[in-house]
Amino acid sequence: MPAEAKAMPNARHHLRPKAKKGTFLRLIKTLFKFYPVLLPVTIVCILFSSTVSAIPSLFVQKIIQIIEQNHASGDWETAFSQILPLVLVLASFYLLSLLSMLLYTQLMAYITQGFLFKLRRAMFDGMQSLPVRYFDTHKHGDIMSHYTNDIDTLRQLVSQSLPQLLQSGMIVSVLLGIMMYYCGWLTLLLLLGVVAMVIVSRKVGGGSARYFVRQQAALGRTEGYIQEMMNGQRVVKVFCHEEESKKGFDEVNEALYLDSRRAHAYANMLGPIIFNIGNVLYVLVALVGGLLMLGNVPNFSFSGMPIGISIIVPFLNMTKQFTGNINTLSQQLNSIIMGLAGADRVFTLMDEAPEVDDGSVTLVNAKIDRDGNITESPTRTGLWAWKCPQEDGSVKYVKLEGNVELVNVDFAYEPGKPVLHGVSVYARPGQKVAFVGATGAGKTTITNLLNRFYEADGRITYDGIDIKKIKKADLRRSLGIVLQDTDLFSGTVMENIRYGRLDATDDECRAAAALVGADDFITRLPDGYDTMLTNNGANLSQGQRQLIAIARAAVADPPVMILDEATSSIDTRTEAAVQRGMDKLMEGRTVFVIAHRLSTVMNSDVIMVLENGRIIERGSHEKLIAEKGTYYQLYTGAFELE
Repeated sequence: MPAEAKAMPNARHHLRPKAKKGTFLRLIKTLFKFYPVLLPVTIVCILFSSTVSAIPSLFVQKIIQIIEQNHASGDWETAFSQILPLVLVLASFYLLSLLSMLLYTQLMAYITQGFLFKLRRAMFDGMQSLPVRYFDTHKHGDIMSHYTNDIDTLRQLVSQSLPQLLQSGMIVSVLLGIMMYYCGWLTLLLLLGVVAMVIVSRKVGGGSARYFVRQQAALGRTEGYIQEMMNGQRVVKVFCHEEESKKGFDEVNEALYLDSRRAHAYANMLGPIIFNIGNVLYVLVALVGGLLMLGNVPNFSFSGMPIGISIIVPFLNMTKQFTGNINTLSQQLNSIIMGLAGADRVFTLMDEAPEVDDGSVTLVNAKIDRDGNITESPTRTGLWAWKCPQEDGSVKYVKLEGNVELVNVDFAYEPGKPVLHGVSVYARPGQKVAFVGATGAGKTTITNLLNRFYEADGRITYDGIDIKKIKKADLRRSLGIVLQDTDLFSGTVMENIRYGRLDATDDECRAAAALVGADDFITRLPDGYDTMLTNNGANLSQGQRQLIAIARAAVADPPVMILDEATSSIDTRTEAAVQRGMDKLMEGRTVFVIAHRLSTVMNSDVIMVLENGRIIERGSHEKLIAEKGTYYQLYTGAFELE
């Protein structure tokens, strides 16, 4: 974030994140949106396989009943002929269930990875439309955590927990129906045990849920801190700040440890409790079933069959299966909670308001006909024009000349803390306008406003057009910018230069590098222009990195240039060569220069001296020297900019 804007307060403490209501429903809707056909097919396969898993007790009951009926007579041949079809039917169901399981496991693998692929793409696409303010006020490590930790919890939720939830839920439902059909008394006893399980799950699972949600947030903060320390490792070592860094890490790491420990402590308690409640229920069902059978208690059921061995034995199997699936559901509770916490954070990122762009004026390649009229050209001509739609439906073309004006501009990064006060700047086409002043005076803020990274109070026009009417992408395409902090991307030197204009040829990229004095050192690299750069060009010096950034701006060939401390990391000898190239680059362009080295702004047409967000002096170098004000004192070394 610019020096003028303050960082967000540390919210590490007193943070109690909660998954929003409706997150689960939104997750399911998103899954159906991505896979409207495959997902229902998968669900049908899961339900069929689950149903088959729950029905063996029906066949067991029939088989025991047949054995009971033929036990007295000893007619086992008749019994075998009656049992064999049941066994064959059950085997057929198992075979179909196996095929169904094979199909849904393959479909789930495809759906899960496809869902994560589409979700990551939607997150990244949405992130590209976010305003600069969002990245200035959010830790980059925490943003990265959305793509790693939160997405991973969603993977577990979609690939394991949701299918298991559906499968166990279906088995429990089918078993409950079968048990009610056979014996209402034993079913009622089982339901009382389920109530006990639910009460325990709510008590224990509630604490688990709270801490799992907090764990996800703490994980994001920890990753954010680690990334900050990695990026600032040189600063840490230079200032011998290792011990303080360790203390800071211990703080966020301990918060993560405590939340994770509490979450898993609650979670690990739930499984054994549910399991043992199931064991108690099994014993109670056997005991009560035996008493009901011995006491000839009338059966309360839909089947109307008397309570006997043929009912009690399969009922015991169903009880074990029923409580086992309840236990499975409880074990999935942790993954579901973590997945929903991750989904909530992912959806929060996706729901961030995109950068508002209500402009209608676009930038087009133009040409001038014989009558002097500006018309649009389908090919690059080197001449640019603003395409301005009119209220009557016609189109007006305005030549891009680089006439930029700021009139009484006020701005504050935070309400009530103004950074700029009534700033007025008039940059005529081809002029070089320089801003000088101490850090925090508002120099970089002015260039941020020109790019519409932030919206200001006041009027800013570009060739007489209010920049709020210009589409942001077209506005920024017309502005070349070289920042003090250089960002290079993983790729070759040539690819990094071509980043300024993707359709630039190799020769154009080399010419741009030669123009700014970068060609000499690039050709001496191991692979020249094909040398791979990684980790923001860590294998280059700071000055070399900045030269590549300047070459990138040069190949873009924009009508207006913004140079924000562009030569701050270049030695004075190299700067002289670069300055000659930049002078050629700036010919015929409107240029805004921010610099601490006054030698780089002496030849500017207008120099603006800023102090506390106000322009206190303006004029040429000679004029300001003659006035013997702040600029004169800076130039003569009476006091330093800092």
